[in-house]
Amino acid sequence: MPLPPAPLLPKTAQPAAAVAPVASSESAAGLPAAEARRRLLETGPNVLATARRESWLRMAARQFQSLTVLVLAGAAAVSAFSGDAAEAVAIGAVVLLNAAIGFGLEWQARASMDALHALDVPQARALRDGQPQLLPAADLVPGDVLLLEGGDVVPADADLLEAHQLQINESALTGESLPVGKVPGPAAPDAPLAEQRQRVFKGTAVVDGNGRALVVATGMGTELGRITRLVQATGRPPTPLEGKLDVLARQLLLLTGGLTLGYGLLVWAQGRPLGQVLKTAIVLAVAAIPEGLSIVATLALAAGTLRMARHKVLVKRLPAVETLGSTGVIVTDKTGTLTQNRIEAHTVWLADGCTEVRLQDDSLSAVAGGAPGLLSSPGFAHLQLLAALCNNATYHPTDPGRTTGDPLEIALWQLAGATQGAAAPPLRLAEQAFRSDTRLMGTVHQLAGGRCLVAVKGAAEAVLPHCRYQWAATGAPQPLSAEDRAAWVARAEGLAARGLRTLAFASAEWPGHPGPDFVRELEWVGLVAFLDPPRLEVAPALAACRAAGIRVIVATGDHPATARTVARQVGLLEDEEPDGVILGAELADLLRHPNGAGRRRLHRAQVFARMSPAQKLDLIAFYQQHGQVVGMTGDGVNDAPALRRADIGIAMGLRGTQVAAEAADLVLQDDAFGSIVVAIAQGRVMLANIRTFLSYLISCNLSEVLIVTLVALLHPKVPLWPLQILFLNLLTDVFPALALALGPGHPNLMQRPPRSPHKPLLGLADWRRAGLYAAALTAGGAGAFACARWEMGLSAAVCNNVVFYGMALGQLLHVFNFAADRRTLLRSEVTRNWYVWGALALCSGAMLTIYLVPALRPVFGLVPLPPAALVLVLASGLLPLLLIQAGRWLRRVGRSRTTSGRL
Repeated sequence: MPLPPAPLLPKTAQPAAAVAPVASSESAAGLPAAEARRRLLETGPNVLATARRESWLRMAARQFQSLTVLVLAGAAAVSAFSGDAAEAVAIGAVVLLNAAIGFGLEWQARASMDALHALDVPQARALRDGQPQLLPAADLVPGDVLLLEGGDVVPADADLLEAHQLQINESALTGESLPVGKVPGPAAPDAPLAEQRQRVFKGTAVVDGNGRALVVATGMGTELGRITRLVQATGRPPTPLEGKLDVLARQLLLLTGGLTLGYGLLVWAQGRPLGQVLKTAIVLAVAAIPEGLSIVATLALAAGTLRMARHKVLVKRLPAVETLGSTGVIVTDKTGTLTQNRIEAHTVWLADGCTEVRLQDDSLSAVAGGAPGLLSSPGFAHLQLLAALCNNATYHPTDPGRTTGDPLEIALWQLAGATQGAAAPPLRLAEQAFRSDTRLMGTVHQLAGGRCLVAVKGAAEAVLPHCRYQWAATGAPQPLSAEDRAAWVARAEGLAARGLRTLAFASAEWPGHPGPDFVRELEWVGLVAFLDPPRLEVAPALAACRAAGIRVIVATGDHPATARTVARQVGLLEDEEPDGVILGAELADLLRHPNGAGRRRLHRAQVFARMSPAQKLDLIAFYQQHGQVVGMTGDGVNDAPALRRADIGIAMGLRGTQVAAEAADLVLQDDAFGSIVVAIAQGRVMLANIRTFLSYLISCNLSEVLIVTLVALLHPKVPLWPLQILFLNLLTDVFPALALALGPGHPNLMQRPPRSPHKPLLGLADWRRAGLYAAALTAGGAGAFACARWEMGLSAAVCNNVVFYGMALGQLLHVFNFAADRRTLLRSEVTRNWYVWGALALCSGAMLTIYLVPALRPVFGLVPLPPAALVLVLASGLLPLLLIQAGRWLRRVGRSRTTSGRL
C-alpha cells in the first residue's frame, strides 16, 4: 500500500511522523517510485538555490559606472561633436582600457572560485520499492528512507529510524570539533542543532557506523538551505576604498565644473569664439580628471593580489585588499581556523602522574612541566597497548587516505605509536560495542598460553564501577579505594571543564576466556583527554595582530569550555579573565537590553561560544555600529552569513565549504591563519601607497589645470591640446604613480594601529601639501611659458611645446618628492624602488619617440625645438623639484634649531 500524501512544508523540516504516518511498517520498504515522483513535482529537486549570478554583460557594464568614467565619456562626446575625432578616440580608449582591466581581473577571480570543490553530494543511497537504490541526490523527497554508512555525506535532513554506532561530523554546521553520536528518538525542533541527536543534517559527514533515516526536509527546506537563504539575504557592505574613491571623484568633478564654468564666463565676457571656449573646456576637463586614477588603483590592487597569491591567498574582490588595511576587528571561527579540525591526544593521566603530550611527525613528546618519564613508563606502554586493541579504526600512518574510523579511535592509534600499529595484534575473541546506555566498549584478546586480555575504554564514570583494582607497574594489582575513585572522577571532571573529551582505560588478564560478561574485575589504568589542537602558526599570527592594533574575537558554535581552552592555548585569553567568554544566548540579551556594564562586557569579551549563524551576524553588526572595520574568518556553512556581512570575509579553501568560499572576499588556499597577517600587511601597504600616489596624481593634475588656465588667459593662441594633456595623464602621471603604488611600504606599518575607516583617503594636510606641490609645478610651467614667449620671443608652437615638455619633465622628477621628509633625496625609499627607475626610463623613451619620429609630431602638435628652448625645458622641469626640496631642507633646519634650543 503506498504512503498517503503528507502535508509537505518546503521551508521547514517536518517531524518524521508527518512525513510517514506509518513509519514503523512502511519505512522498511521506502517510498514507491510513483509516490516519489509525485512528491518531487510538489517539493522540487533537493538542491540549494543559488543566488542569481551576475552576467558577463552586467559585470562589464559595471566597470563604466564611476563618476570619473562618466566625465571622461562626456569629454569624448564633446570632442567628437567638435570634430576632434582623434581626441575623442583617445579619451574613449582610456575608458575602455580601464574597464577591460577591471573586468579581466574580476573574471579571473570568478574562474578561480569555479575551481573550488563543491559541497553538495551528487548521489545518495535510499530505499525505493523495498530495494536499496543509488539515486541522484537531487531526486530525494520527504518520506524517502536513507541508508547511511561511514564515509557518506548526508544528502538531506532526516530523522533516524535506526542507528548502529552512528557518528556524524557536524563541524561545518555547528562548529563542534568532535563527531556527534546519533540515536533514534523523539523530534526536538526547538533544541539547538548541536543537541538534536535524533536528526542528521544535509552536508554533514558520516564518520562511523551506519543507520537508516527518514527524510524530513530537502533543498532549501534543510538547515543548510536555511543558512543559504540567510547568506543570500545578507547584503555585502561597500568597501571603504569604493566609498572614498567615489567621494574623491565627486570632489574632482566639482573642481572641474567650477573651473570650467569660471573660465567660460571669463572668456565669454572677453568675446572669444565658442569653439575656442569649448576646446579649452575639454582640455580643463581632461586635465582636472586623473585618467590614470582608476587604472593605477586597479593595477596596484591587482599587484597586491598577486603578492597575496604567492602566500596562498585568493582575492575575489579587488577593493577587499584595501579593506584589510583598515581592519580593526577580526571575528574568527574556532574549528578548522584556529584549530586543525582533527582530534589528538592532549593529556595522559596515570597513577604515576599526569602530563600533556604533543604529536608531531608521528613522534610523541611530553610537554614541559608534566610528570617526568611518564611516557617511558610501563604504565604508559600498557595504555598504548589497550588503545590499539580496543579500537575499530583502520590506521595507516604512511597512507592517511586509507585511514578510516572514529576520529577518537584514530587519535588512539596515533597515541599507541607506530610500533603498536606495525606489530600483529593479539587475536580478538569478543567485543562489547559502545552503546549510549553503557558508555563503554570492551574487547577480549588471545594471549600466549591460552591467557586472555580484556581491554575496556569509555567514560570514567561508566568504567570505574567495573574496576576493583588499579594497575601498577610492579604487576601486583593495587586495590582501588573510594578515595581513589573520587580522585579519578574529579580528574575527569576537571579535564572536561577545560573542554577536553576524556576516555578512561581499564584492563584485566584471565587464565582463559572470561565469558560473555567480561567487563568485570577490571584494573583501572588511567585517563586520556583529547582536543582539536591549535594550528602551529596561530599563536604568532595573533601576536602580530595585537602588535598591529587588531583585536581578534573567537565566535564558535562549540562548547564554551572547549572554546576557552583553545583561546588560552593560542594566547587570546588569560586564566584570570572570568568574563572573557559570552554564550550566544547571553549575547542576544545583551544586545536587546544594552547598558553600560553590558557594553563593557561585550567590548572585553574575547570568546563567544554556542553561537548560531544569526548571532554571528548580530555580533559583527555590533562592532560595525561602533565604527570598526570587521573581518570574519571561517570555513563552515554556519559561517557563511557572517562572512558575507563582514567588511572583509575570509574563508578557508582546503577544508572549507563551497558555501563559505562563495560568501567570502578572500579565500586562504592553505587554510593558514598566518596568511591573514600577510594579507593585512599587504592591505596596509596598499592603503599607504594609494594615499601616496593619489597625492602625486592630484598635485600633477592640479598643476595642469592651473597651467592650462593661465596659458589660455594670457595668450589664447598658445593653447595646450587635449591630446597632449591626455598623453601626460596616461604617461608621466600613470607610470610614476604606479611605481609608487608598487613600493614595498614602510617597514613599521604592522606596528601601527589600523587607519580609521572614517578618515578620508586624503585629509586636509594632504590637500594642503598637494596644493603646495601643484604651485611649484605651476611655477615651472608658467615661468617657462612666460620666458619663452616674452623674453625669448619664440613662436606659439614652440611655446606650446616648451610648456608641454616642461610639464612632462617636472612631473617625472616630481616622483622623488614623495620620499619621507627625513630622508635625503639621493638615499630614500623612492630611489631604492626599481619600479620608479623603470617608469622614468619608459616615460623618457616615449617622450623622445614622439619628438624624434616625424610621423608622430603632428598628432601631438610638436615641432623641432631650438637649443635655447631645450635648455628652458630642462630648467622648468628641475625648478619644481628644487623648490620643494629647498622647502624641506628649511623645515628640517627649523626643526633642528627648535630641538637644540629646547636642549
